[in-house]
Amino acid sequence: QVQLVESGGGLVQAGGSLRLSCAASGSIFSINAMGWYRQAPGRQRELVAACTSGGSTNYADSVKGRFTISRDNAKNTVYLQMNSLTPEDTAVYRCNADGVKVRRYSPRRDYWGQGTQVTVSS
Repeated sequence: QVQLVESGGGLVQAGGSLRLSCAASGSIFSINAMGWYRQAPGRQRELVAACTSGGSTNYADSVKGRFTISRDNAKNTVYLQMNSLTPEDTAVYRCNADGVKVRRYSPRRDYWGQGTQVTVSS
């Protein structure tokens, strides 16, 4: 069974920084992409940033230049460095592992973390 464990959320003032971490554990052969989504109350879930196993990254326009995603493939861990935070960044952030294979020829599955709250005060 694959599990994603997130850490690093919390309360921060506007202009501050937080670093989120997400570690995938269990029997893992490969992971295609790992990323972060967020959902604020009354809003749809949106992709914040994602990183493929090859290092290609993708960011939401609203976080470009402020957030940086990185990944340690050996540790099956993804990080999200969030700088210059604003109250609009307040949301539950959930880690996603896309295209996970537990063995070489097993089917791919997606997994989600439970989420971590990020609150930015003005």
